[in-house]
Amino acid sequence: MRRERDEVSKGTVYGFAAYLLWGVFPLYFHQLLPAGAWEILVHRILWTLVVCAIGVVVLRRTAFIRKLIRDKRRMALVTIASLLIATNWLVYVYAVNTGRTSQASLGYFLNPLVTIALGVVVLREKLRPLQWIAVAIGAVACLYLTVEGGTFPWISLVLACSFASYGLAKKRIGGSLSAFESLAAETAILSPIALVALFLLAARGDTTFGSEGAGHTLWLASSGIATAIPLLLFAAAASRVPLVTIGLLQFVTPVLQLLCAVLFLGEQLSTARWIGFAIVWLALAVLSADSLASAGRSRRSARSARNASV
Repeated sequence: MRRERDEVSKGTVYGFAAYLLWGVFPLYFHQLLPAGAWEILVHRILWTLVVCAIGVVVLRRTAFIRKLIRDKRRMALVTIASLLIATNWLVYVYAVNTGRTSQASLGYFLNPLVTIALGVVVLREKLRPLQWIAVAIGAVACLYLTVEGGTFPWISLVLACSFASYGLAKKRIGGSLSAFESLAAETAILSPIALVALFLLAARGDTTFGSEGAGHTLWLASSGIATAIPLLLFAAAASRVPLVTIGLLQFVTPVLQLLCAVLFLGEQLSTARWIGFAIVWLALAVLSADSLASAGRSRRSARSARNASV
């Protein structure tokens, strides 16, 4: 029992570290200026592939490659997942480097609500009453931000929908691939596109790699490690802690992103946008309360079942 508690504690630390790193990503990507969003995306894909390739060779975990190539359905799902995460990365970097980090933060606040909505529409899952209320409040927030802000919050919605859809694709893939193997496969699929994009950027003179000093070059090259480390920490956490804990920890990322936007990147949020955020936070509070209540019921049911068996 003590060992189990130790594992949960360790997993919580891993999860917090992963979401902490993702939360300060705006500062990292801001450091990559004057590189544009497309150049950063290309380097992120290619350098992540390098990190994964080294890991696959060192750990001798090449068997999954042959199995994945033979399984056409899983290969198709991994391809869809790779395109979704590339879209998410591109829009996120674009948001940060054009002074819209707060919109990116809103997207990740909305992500749990979009995930639940996809579960209803695609997986035909049934929602509990509080979950329905949370999704409805989230929809009201989007409508309010569109009307009061005068612009459609496309960055927030693209980020929320792409990441939620990525999660759905990963769910369909199943547990046959570890987080590391999945990342290796996704970046390998994207790498030919990334190489073509890099060639086009170079032909247009829109690359900064090697032309902005050694420091800038190293920052771009570090994007592979920056991508892999929090993902591996998250995988270590997910295997050790309850899902409800992961669900609560994930709010660390958008909170830190919002703080980065306001405190360090100089973004100004209007009163209307703060109200929109507050509506979303209300939805997340309802969702968190439901998750905690559901987890409590599950623990009580499990305890009752153990007592009955004794």
